[in-house]
Amino acid sequence: MHFVKTEELKTGMRLARPIYNKKSILLFDRNSLLSVQAIESIRNFGLIGVYVLEPAEPLPPMTQEDLEFERFQIKAVSAIEEELDRILKTRKQSRIQTIADMVIRNYGHLDEKINFYQNLRSLEDYVSRHSLNVAILCAMITHVMNIRREEQYHTVCAALLHDMGKLKKHEDVYFGAPYSREDAIRNCETQEEAYSVIEDAFATEGPAIRRICQQAAGKQLDLFPEEGKESRYKMLEGSNVLLVANRYDEITAMTLQGTAQSEVKAAQELLEHPEVYDPETVQALLRSINILPPGASVELSTGEKALVLSENEENVLRPTVVSFRDNSILNLALPQNEDIQIVDVMKTMDNRYILKK
Repeated sequence: MHFVKTEELKTGMRLARPIYNKKSILLFDRNSLLSVQAIESIRNFGLIGVYVLEPAEPLPPMTQEDLEFERFQIKAVSAIEEELDRILKTRKQSRIQTIADMVIRNYGHLDEKINFYQNLRSLEDYVSRHSLNVAILCAMITHVMNIRREEQYHTVCAALLHDMGKLKKHEDVYFGAPYSREDAIRNCETQEEAYSVIEDAFATEGPAIRRICQQAAGKQLDLFPEEGKESRYKMLEGSNVLLVANRYDEITAMTLQGTAQSEVKAAQELLEHPEVYDPETVQALLRSINILPPGASVELSTGEKALVLSENEENVLRPTVVSFRDNSILNLALPQNEDIQIVDVMKTMDNRYILKK
């Protein structure tokens, strides 16, 4: 399965994920073959692109929980889109508390990991889809960390509101993960423009929600430190949670240019920067979603390709794998295998090896 930009779609490609309209009506199901009419419809929807299957790739199974997760995303996005627009226009909120409660009710009490599927996005709904994903991640992380109910609620509300300043922007540069200090500063300034609205929209909880948003945005600047300057932030738990959840979705979601990185790359960044991302919060994220479940195909630093046999709960990036080359089993958690790293998940299902004679 891989992502294909809308302008690069061709007839005969098979959809890996279903496509719904804004009213949650199924338009194209998984495994559907793209026709000229279907491609034209996808262009009209404004989608950045779609996920398609490799020519010989079987349709991946989806559990009932996976289907429910996808349906929940579809139903909630429209409500968030309308509510953010209302808040910016009237400085009053009507349904954010209801939406936050709905997210917590569905994902703030789970005791098992879920498959966190990324959704298809367009410029028009990019912020609302990102905000929903971050809110869901925040609900799961705060549950794992046993954060008290009031702060869990404030954190999920902050996730729903933290990016609404971008709704006034239309340049591609405002969407996706920041990769320079200038990007991060621009994001902070854009978000700050909308933060004053938060206090007006909430009678008593506005200051707490705004502080979580501001701290998370400011802390991200530590990814690109200025020489001789140290971080001045003493973070709230909710701010740490929002920071981690936001960055995970930024990295793994499709940019408006149709590019994205894998769950493995996101986990690597979060683990490699403990000075920015609180390690306890990162571990709570990794205990909430599947990063390298059994059956995942990966590329190793040796150049080999392998299949994950079992997870490593202590270190998700060092599971037990079986090599496609010779069927040897490697427990990457053992000291003798410490030099072998997982580079990434495989981008293609073609596992064939060329034998040199």
